Amino acid sequence: MAAPALQQPSFLLANLKVDSTTKPFLQRCQELVKVIDDYTAKELHLIFPWLVESVFGSLDGVIVGWNLQFLQARSNEYNIVMDFLDPSGPMMKLVYKLQAEEYKYEIPVSFLPGPVKASIQEGVLPDCPLFHNKLQFPLSGLQTLSLALNPFEYYMFIFASSLITPKNYPLGQHVSSLDNAYFVLVDTYLKYFLPTEGSVPPSPFADNRGSVSPPAPRAPSVPFAGYGIHSTSLLKRHISHQPSVTADPAAQEIWRSEALLQVFVEIWLHHYSLEMYQKLQSPQVKLALLHYRLSMSSMPCQPLTPPGSGTLDTYQVLLPFHPLPPGLLEETFTPTEEHVLVVRLLVKHLHAFSCSLKPEQVCSSPSAHSHASPLEEFKRVVVQRFVQQKLYVFLQHCFGHWPLDASFRAVLETWLSYIQPWRYTGENTNPQTDQNKGVPEKWGLFVQENLLMYTKLFQGFLNRVVRIDLVNVKNALMVFRVAKVFAQPNLSEMIQKGEQLFLEPEHVLHHRQHRVFLTPSHGGSFLSARQSVVTDRVFRVKSHVYGLEGQDCQYKQMFGTELRGAVLKLIQIIAQARQTAKRISDHSAEVAANNSFMSWFGMGSPDLNYTFNGGEVDDTGECVKKTHEFLERSLDYLCQIFRLNAGQLSQLMATLGSGQDDGNSRQLPDCVQGENGLILTDLGRMQIINGLRRFEIEYQGDPELQPIRSYENAVLVRLFFKISSLVNERFGGHMEALCSRPDFLGRLGRHYLASPEVKADGRQRSPETRRTAERNRRPRLSLRTLASYRTLLMLLFLYLFGVLFSFGPISSTLLILTGGFLYGLFITLFGDKLKSQ
Repeated sequence: MAAPALQQPSFLLANLKVDSTTKPFLQRCQELVKVIDDYTAKELHLIFPWLVESVFGSLDGVIVGWNLQFLQARSNEYNIVMDFLDPSGPMMKLVYKLQAEEYKYEIPVSFLPGPVKASIQEGVLPDCPLFHNKLQFPLSGLQTLSLALNPFEYYMFIFASSLITPKNYPLGQHVSSLDNAYFVLVDTYLKYFLPTEGSVPPSPFADNRGSVSPPAPRAPSVPFAGYGIHSTSLLKRHISHQPSVTADPAAQEIWRSEALLQVFVEIWLHHYSLEMYQKLQSPQVKLALLHYRLSMSSMPCQPLTPPGSGTLDTYQVLLPFHPLPPGLLEETFTPTEEHVLVVRLLVKHLHAFSCSLKPEQVCSSPSAHSHASPLEEFKRVVVQRFVQQKLYVFLQHCFGHWPLDASFRAVLETWLSYIQPWRYTGENTNPQTDQNKGVPEKWGLFVQENLLMYTKLFQGFLNRVVRIDLVNVKNALMVFRVAKVFAQPNLSEMIQKGEQLFLEPEHVLHHRQHRVFLTPSHGGSFLSARQSVVTDRVFRVKSHVYGLEGQDCQYKQMFGTELRGAVLKLIQIIAQARQTAKRISDHSAEVAANNSFMSWFGMGSPDLNYTFNGGEVDDTGECVKKTHEFLERSLDYLCQIFRLNAGQLSQLMATLGSGQDDGNSRQLPDCVQGENGLILTDLGRMQIINGLRRFEIEYQGDPELQPIRSYENAVLVRLFFKISSLVNERFGGHMEALCSRPDFLGRLGRHYLASPEVKADGRQRSPETRRTAERNRRPRLSLRTLASYRTLLMLLFLYLFGVLFSFGPISSTLLILTGGFLYGLFITLFGDKLKSQ
């Protein structure tokens, strides 16, 4: 009986693989539910990795899985999938069943995010408990390292990785925005494991000790090494380091919440380029050195001891940084728009989760924290402790690498969601009233402890916005959104206060009293070691800035002279774009007034080649009006933020008068003469992007070969073109001789046979080749006007008018030709005088 029992799991896995290709989706899910209920954990252990990959796809992208990103709510399979993957559903039941038996599943280090993989392959363990005590060392070396994760961590790891793993999806499928199954599942898991009300539901299964065993926390005595701290014995230490015999009962309450958040943050936010990786080497060491220096300055009686000699037990070994092997992080990770939207969902929920902290826990003394529930303690530190640094690096990477198009709105809204935690307090307030009320004073500490999120990223946004087309309504909306957020009452004062705290001279610290300093805690759980409370906000702000940018960072003040000059330049660009939008709006209104239903007959504006540069196809009519409104209000908000009064704004706009702007708009962009014509310079490109100058776009080919218009009859256009081509080919020489005569006949011939002369309105147009210009100036007969519905309608009216006076078709035709000849004769004789008047 023993042998069949040992072979049963392999038969079970083989049968499930066969069923996955032959049976309908509903039947497969029903059988999986039955298998999870009927089989033991030992039997389910071997099918678990296959099942997870068959649902979410493999880490290498070969297995696509159930395509959760493409599964919409209107699909028949949607409800089946959501029930199966629900936090209380069959799949999670399987996870808990295996968790109770403490099974482990391996994840190759090569599938970790680039910076994490690089750090581990250098022999440095990242500062996340998710990677502690889990490295597996094969005999072949570090290149085949793997992590041994428990079932819950493994499930969440594959689930989170499926968002960023490139897959070969079937052709014709398009990713949905916010209503696909994956996005809804992320929201469901966050609400279940990070509840804003109540506590996390307990696991339905228990191990021999009475509860599902969480990952054992690291002992506080085990030293930690972060990025850039090389300890030759670090990886070996994790082989011998065994889990604690008895897990902390308090930690068991929320270990799943902490594990889920760690997986989401590490997989979704831990991506950036090689330059960013090298810049962020050892931020914890720099922070520790800062704390050491500040502690020495405030405790002059204490003997000077360097860091690493017992002052900071967290950093006992400080070794120099060894550069990465070439090519390790050469490929720059570029997040997708859906990836950023999921990160925004995470940010919004974490703010709501943190803001649901009970008021007595927020205001209580440090001694009272030890009596708070683990979930409440988790809420208190979740944003600053788990998300702040990696989200800052992630957003900074997106600001620098995202394309200059309207899809940046996803990154922008993620940033704005993070810097406005007061929007997620759960209080029912009117948005308009809340905007006028301003930011509550209690959020001043959050602003100061996240100073770079406001100032450095605002500078990054400023560098982007001066390079985009602000006449585009989507880009104008982004400027408006940022200006509106930063114009909230009290926010600019809070940012200035944070900058003042950071820039406070260090010699002042010698006169301060003894303080308790904030040092990073690196336990397996935040409950394993409590952080000391900082009594001075100066240390908080300095720790934040130096921890993210390094101790040698050159901080640029948001309200300093340099950035203020950049804002003034932006205001000028906004003003120029606003005037361009106004011209487009006025022109659109004029065209709309002239084009009635008679435009079907060609009675409207015939200049269909005319267009404005600086707007997309939909930037007409209402869209242009919105653009003008967004830019107008953005100017007002920027003036509020940087305290520009009406006089300063008027002085700034003195060089941007409407007359000068109209004159500039009629000039060519800045160009240089090349072999093949004019070539745009960088200044010329900037002028075109921002709508300051433009080319007059018009058709410069053969007028007879223009596309057939909606007001023309296609059959007649082709017929008259053949007729006129035959006439021009046969009598072209006679036409050129006639039009070259200087007398009256020559002038009359040029009126009927010459192509339209260059417009005399003084406007410069885009350049044309010499060959094209010579070809278009040759005299020739053109009958295309007769194919216009407008001309045909006028001829019909004239023939009907002739019928009223008893004229026949031949007589009417002769009268029409005589009238046309007399009109040409009149224009030839008196045309110049009429033009001069």
